[in-house]
Amino acid sequence: MTVSLPHQSEPSGTPARPVESPSRKARRRALTLLIIVLLIGVPAGYLMISADQSRDSGKDKEAKYSATGLTEGWPSKVQRRLYQVNVPHPADRIAYYETNNWKTSRLYVQFRTTVAGLDSFLEAMGVQQNGLKANDIAIADRDQKVTGWDFTGPGPWSGFSLRKKNPAPSQDVVVNMSDPKFPMVYVVSLTVP
Repeated sequence: MTVSLPHQSEPSGTPARPVESPSRKARRRALTLLIIVLLIGVPAGYLMISADQSRDSGKDKEAKYSATGLTEGWPSKVQRRLYQVNVPHPADRIAYYETNNWKTSRLYVQFRTTVAGLDSFLEAMGVQQNGLKANDIAIADRDQKVTGWDFTGPGPWSGFSLRKKNPAPSQDVVVNMSDPKFPMVYVVSLTVP
């Protein structure tokens, strides 16, 4: 003996569903497929692009922090503010190098500027051009070796050291006036955390 289950009848008063035409069914399936592709494809594409940019950024940072000498270009604004090195405008032949360890941090910066730019740079440090001491190579031999700076070429050379209480940075500055219109400036700014 088989038992038949009762079937639910259509609610009264509702019209019967029309049969869907093949073209409408194809459009609905295409729209569904498009929505699925957009919901999955767009985020996946975004993740791929983001990962690629992140990897490239990591390579840039790795190159920056594995540098073993002067790198051409401007130090970041944060570095300039932290080490209190105000590179003036206009300036060219700009290069920098930063070293950090548990004891001290140093920022080495070189640039060529105009006489007005030199005045602006010195003024920001609280020094005037007459505060430069003739033939004073204020940058230590150790720091010269780190950067490859050679202060034996044509001069005149002048410089000064500016010592401040920690944690404010102390600076050693050397200026080459062999081209009086465009002095070359070398700075070592040292801070002790």
